[in-house]
Amino acid sequence: MIHHLSIAAHDPKHAAGVLAEIMGGKSVPFPPNPGSFFALQLDEHGSGVEVYPAGTELEPGGEVGGSFVKRGPTSFQSTHFALSVKTDAATVKKIAKETGWQCYDCNRGPFHVIEVWVENHIMVEVLPPEYAAEYLAFTDRNKVIASMERAGTSAARHARHQAAAE
Repeated sequence: MIHHLSIAAHDPKHAAGVLAEIMGGKSVPFPPNPGSFFALQLDEHGSGVEVYPAGTELEPGGEVGGSFVKRGPTSFQSTHFALSVKTDAATVKKIAKETGWQCYDCNRGPFHVIEVWVENHIMVEVLPPEYAAEYLAFTDRNKVIASMERAGTSAARHARHQAAAE
């Protein structure tokens, strides 16, 4: 189980606040890295998202732990995560829209997600209860290997960049 993860944002306080609202939790400052905030889901698993200032990288720091290093901000990232929430789909979409973040209801084949793009450059796959049930059915430990072997590639998710490369 992943209990927390970190992302970077141009406005960490705002991004963490919106994520906390989507999760039905609370955002608090994250003292180990000044300017960072921790969006807490306040669930039984200790789930949360640390949001660092854009350009923050983690580097090995030996016995004292990883060091926070500031670099220049980046654009899109390959990092994404799925986040189960108790919030219903309509509310998730409303919060994203009010925040000005891109938000899309997507069919991944065996399950659905709501792509919420934090600051319009980091993808979070939000799973309201009904979507989480689909996801958990697909990833059931007794079926997930066979399910992944049968899963296809969505050509639509690659077409734009393949056409540009040709």
